[in-house]
Amino acid sequence: MASRNRLRPLVARRAVRALRENPDNTMQAIVAIGAMSGNSNERLFRRFKKSPKGAQILREKRDLYDLLSDQKRMLAMAPGSLGRTIVEWFIRENISTEGLAGASEAASKELGETRELGSEARVFGNRLRNLHDVFHVVTGYDRDMRGEMAVLAFTLAQTGNTGIGYLVWRSLLNGGWNSELGRVIRQGFRRGRRAEWLLDQDWEALLEQPIDQVRQKLGLGEPPVYQQLRSSGAPALSA
Repeated sequence: MASRNRLRPLVARRAVRALRENPDNTMQAIVAIGAMSGNSNERLFRRFKKSPKGAQILREKRDLYDLLSDQKRMLAMAPGSLGRTIVEWFIRENISTEGLAGASEAASKELGETRELGSEARVFGNRLRNLHDVFHVVTGYDRDMRGEMAVLAFTLAQTGNTGIGYLVWRSLLNGGWNSELGRVIRQGFRRGRRAEWLLDQDWEALLEQPIDQVRQKLGLGEPPVYQQLRSSGAPALSA
């Protein structure tokens, strides 16, 4: 990965405006993050490659995409396993890894990204993308606005990505530090700081394990502020 990415705040602002009109526009969320990421992913890739577990994943060219896309295989996993929980969540939310990959490809075109990535960088980038929905499930944050922003705050703590930080900052600016959204975001960030580093985990093996054991192993508990708001019937938030 070459370190030559510049920040593009005007592109990010346009993407945020589009997100306000349609909060479900995943492509525009990826554009906003990509426009403000700078060299964040390059730094993260170097950290991943230095990790023994990360280096092994790169050598083996592991691809979570094929596994997460195989609904039949995932549904055959034991009830209560991480993999079974993920695929049931996919079905309930009517989403797929293919949809996220398509949005990511469209965002790359929107950003004018034309440089070729090396084999290891592609493996890392694909894994990072496919972990987004895995993070939703293991953290317990759903796809409502609070849940999405909590997952982004969690991911910010795990990755230090400045583009994700930009979206989180804009949400805090609009919603307020002590608002319901602000509380959920702050807790998501704290959980990301306290948890194990999730990027280089052996997710292929973890998918077979009970989700409660996976959460315990990774230092993840239930998200109480988020769950309290959901159980109280607090209204959904707009972007």
